[in-house]
Amino acid sequence: MKYLSTRNNNLKESFTNILFQGLSKDGGLYLPESWPLLDINTLRDKSYEEVALNIINPFVANEVSEEDLYEIIISTYKNFSHSKIAPLYKIDNNKYILELFYGPTFAFKDYAMQFLGNLFSHCMQKKANQLTILGATSGDTGSAAINAFKGKKNINVFILHPHNKVSEVQRKQMTTNLDENIFNVAIEGNFDDCQRIVKELFLDKDIQGKTSLTAINSINWARLMAQIIYYFWAYLQIEDKEVSFIVPSGNFGNVFSAHAAQNIGLPIKKLHIATNENDSLNQIIKHGLMRLKEVKQTYSPSMDIQISSNFERQIFESFGHDSEKVNQIMREYSIKGEYEFDKSIISNLQSIYESTAVSNTNTIETISYYKKKYDYLSDPHTATGLSILKNVDPDHPYISLACAHPAKFNDAVEKATGSKSLTPKELENIFDKKEKMTILNNETEAVKSLILKNL
Repeated sequence: MKYLSTRNNNLKESFTNILFQGLSKDGGLYLPESWPLLDINTLRDKSYEEVALNIINPFVANEVSEEDLYEIIISTYKNFSHSKIAPLYKIDNNKYILELFYGPTFAFKDYAMQFLGNLFSHCMQKKANQLTILGATSGDTGSAAINAFKGKKNINVFILHPHNKVSEVQRKQMTTNLDENIFNVAIEGNFDDCQRIVKELFLDKDIQGKTSLTAINSINWARLMAQIIYYFWAYLQIEDKEVSFIVPSGNFGNVFSAHAAQNIGLPIKKLHIATNENDSLNQIIKHGLMRLKEVKQTYSPSMDIQISSNFERQIFESFGHDSEKVNQIMREYSIKGEYEFDKSIISNLQSIYESTAVSNTNTIETISYYKKKYDYLSDPHTATGLSILKNVDPDHPYISLACAHPAKFNDAVEKATGSKSLTPKELENIFDKKEKMTILNNETEAVKSLILKNL
């Protein structure tokens, strides 16, 4: 298995190289040059860990032995709090919720991030130099990364989040970790600003010459690869002919992981993207218009994104792996702040995806509706998907993803239901803990200086 870049389809990089680089030097995102095909019948009656091994093994191409890979996978999920790791909850006829909040930080990001932390630790055994991990978060990625990499030998972690634009629990989960290798950076801007700074630093030859900089955002293919697993796992718990998924999405990583699952053999009929009032993905799928707009603050802050980085992977695929076309599109988008796709590309996108933008009001109403009708409590991100599930009349299974534990967003939960969610014991005393955080201006050089000072 070799990997190419969305901006250079002639590349043939190894899995280990793309794992540590995260973002290609040409600014593109990595993808496998071809998709391995899985026989889904070989996965039946297997554990989550065994399913994970069968899915991931073809992508690492013997660069990690099967025995070592299985050990990494076993250690990844050993501390998840549900026996099924990612259980499927039947809410109504042909309507299901895939619960993805049983990891250590109570968000779906744990499913890939815990794997990534263990994979990096394994691969670092063969490297003498120190690794600098750089990531941007709109909420849950940061705490998941910090939990996965805290205390790891020879690995420093710098996580950027938008100052005062994540929930208090999300912030505390990051900033109350006092390990010496963890650096929380609050940027005076929005998530798109944080993401831009990360990308600019990856293309900065000066900093790359002084440290091994790598990404843990979903621009890193290994994150998406690990997320493929729970789509297969959900299907295997139903065993129908085909299935559709509803995926709350901001940065397009999770829903592209579902499409990757489709590419390697999962019988998915339709992928329905749920966005909040930051509806850039909805505008692309419905109208073919990729336009940069101001970010709105909503009850679902992890989706408060206008520039969905992973969508570049879909552009590359929709244009038949034409990296020159991708370069042209991204240049035009960068200069003009918008790009309009032609009808053939819109048709291609709509053959794979449907999309719906869910308002703040609808999000709160959906939390209330599911609590009253099904006694099911969701967080506001999950609610964007459940608002779609509520209105479908399915003739085959529809699975909506539950992204985070509702206790992480109790302000929205209380507004919707009149009372707060029961708080897991791991979060009960988080508000009493000391915080460690650096607040910086919205400037790439300020972040660069902080990293270089702490090498």
